[in-house]
Amino acid sequence: MKGKPEDPVLTSAMAKRIPVPQLEGVTREEFLQRIYPQRKPVVLKGIDLGTCTTKWTVDYISQVGGAKEVKIHVSAVPQMDFISKNFVYRTLPFDRFIHRAAENKHTEFFISEDEKYYLRSLGEDPRKDIADIRKQFPLLEEDIKIPEFFEKEQFFSSVFRISSPGLQLWTHYDVMDNFLIQVTGKKRVVLFSPRDAQYLYLSGTKSEVLNLDNPDLNKYPLFFKARRFECVLEAGDVLFIPALWFHNVISEEFGVGVNVFWKHLSSECYDKTDTYGNKDPTAASRAIQILDRALKTLEVLPEEYRDFYARRMVLRIQDKAFSSNYE
Repeated sequence: MKGKPEDPVLTSAMAKRIPVPQLEGVTREEFLQRIYPQRKPVVLKGIDLGTCTTKWTVDYISQVGGAKEVKIHVSAVPQMDFISKNFVYRTLPFDRFIHRAAENKHTEFFISEDEKYYLRSLGEDPRKDIADIRKQFPLLEEDIKIPEFFEKEQFFSSVFRISSPGLQLWTHYDVMDNFLIQVTGKKRVVLFSPRDAQYLYLSGTKSEVLNLDNPDLNKYPLFFKARRFECVLEAGDVLFIPALWFHNVISEEFGVGVNVFWKHLSSECYDKTDTYGNKDPTAASRAIQILDRALKTLEVLPEEYRDFYARRMVLRIQDKAFSSNYE
């Protein structure tokens, strides 16, 4: 049975919501010297984003964006789950997609009249090309000023994020720093610290817990221990999401966002075949593969011994790799 708001355990979890700090009129120097080194989310307000915040209406963006074919996620339910893949991929002309995504009920649809849409724009060939709105949507790119709070050589990608009202995306982490620029509409964003990964029931980079407001605590009993950071993004807001911070996004209204990713580490640390920016750094991937082989080696031992040596391995990892330098 799912926990109710009056349950003491769930009430405790709900009480742990921490507002993400909001700062007005931050300059590049202030961001790099005072905010960036803390490695924590922050909402930046009053940033000059250009004319996009006033020009990007449904009619304007569909007209200027044109009939370019885009690959979209379509779901019959508001909570999209990348683990169970409760959605289908479909293709629509960009202008038709924009009008459909802005609707609450559809006269034309793939699954049902209240289906939800989500676009994460891609490169021309997603297997080789990185998403960059300067290349895929050059006329719309002219309207937006990307905050230049990182060096040009650190830039990785710029991605359109366009969602139906009510759509909720799965909780996941990215391996690069990013700005979530909310151009139009409103989003609620819930974030979790990398230090709380053990409470999020991970499958790869994604959490199995879909319903953050009413989680199934019988199935996910440790979830309530995760500290929950939260903010609401209005049009014109910019959310800084440091690499490895888990985030879950709910579109309270139809809206257009742009995600800008940049490299926090040197380029050699990243997988050169990664066009999405979501593959673990190569050193981390190799370490996980080595750990998997070590665990496989233990399988020849009886359960009592496997348990003992697995615990020793955990203690060794904690001693050698865990940090006490950040929260």
